[in-house]
Amino acid sequence: MTDPVSRTASFRCAPFIKEIGRGPNGARALSTADAHALYEAMLAGDVSDVELGAVLLAYRLKGETAAELAGMLSAAHATLTPLSAPPTASRPVSIPSYNGARKQANLTPLLALLLAREGVPVLVHGVTDDPGRVTSAEIFSLLGIEQSRNSSDIEAALGIRRVAFAPIDTLSPPMARLLALRRVLGVRNSSHTLVKLLQPFTHPEGHHALRLVNYTHPEYRTSLSELFQAFPQAGIGGALLARGTEGEAVADTRRQVQIDWLHDGLSETLVPAQIRADDAPAVMLPESRDADTTAQWIDDVLAGRIAVPESIRLQVATIVNIVAPTRAAV
Repeated sequence: MTDPVSRTASFRCAPFIKEIGRGPNGARALSTADAHALYEAMLAGDVSDVELGAVLLAYRLKGETAAELAGMLSAAHATLTPLSAPPTASRPVSIPSYNGARKQANLTPLLALLLAREGVPVLVHGVTDDPGRVTSAEIFSLLGIEQSRNSSDIEAALGIRRVAFAPIDTLSPPMARLLALRRVLGVRNSSHTLVKLLQPFTHPEGHHALRLVNYTHPEYRTSLSELFQAFPQAGIGGALLARGTEGEAVADTRRQVQIDWLHDGLSETLVPAQIRADDAPAVMLPESRDADTTAQWIDDVLAGRIAVPESIRLQVATIVNIVAPTRAAV
């Protein structure tokens, strides 16, 4: 991950901090245009360290509205080199992986590989290391899938194996720099929400990737739903929105969470939330969350020695029915 760098000020943030820095009860939201201008300057390194810290902490307390997220996301997208998916019958899928395993095993790589087995091109993007957590990058490496270092690497991996892992440093070095400030400030910032919303793909026929978007706190479900429904540019390609598993987009094996499909300004609930019955069969899971144990368990699932957890099987089928509706997921 890129180290934070001290910057000199060329963009004056005081007018914005005056609005967003009044605390959770007194703060006011910026317009979409102002949020775009502010985040664009932050990405460009045109904000002083003092002002940058103030902005990040102000949003940490206030939270972002859908309008602010739309402005920030458009600025973030300007830092990406759009990717082309391989010419397959299926649209690509983009899976953010920025949390890793803290208590449960990180099964995001399993989800990606099951989708790839169905012929779906899958890009997983995220951080490569996170102290105290097990990242998808570590697990992918043990499964023989190395990090893609540029757009050509990503597109080649998708063409050969249908799955690629790209560090955020590869997709957007400016966003990686802002993410790294977590280790300086001790808390997450707006960029941790925005990286989960990135649309990295264009498609030869104009179709963008389906994004798996997850949230950890219920209030984010409201703002993210509004973002995709009210701001067409943010919603291009659509998204599946669900509560995350420790912040990861893979389905929770302990319960069935609600999955909403946000597309074309609409919101459809494709999978309702369900409470796991007390007498339901036990799900066989990795014995521990470390990368070696998780990778071996994923190998066993892919080889058919262990059954795919039902919630993940349903998630795969739901995704395939959207991106490749003529196919039926196993």
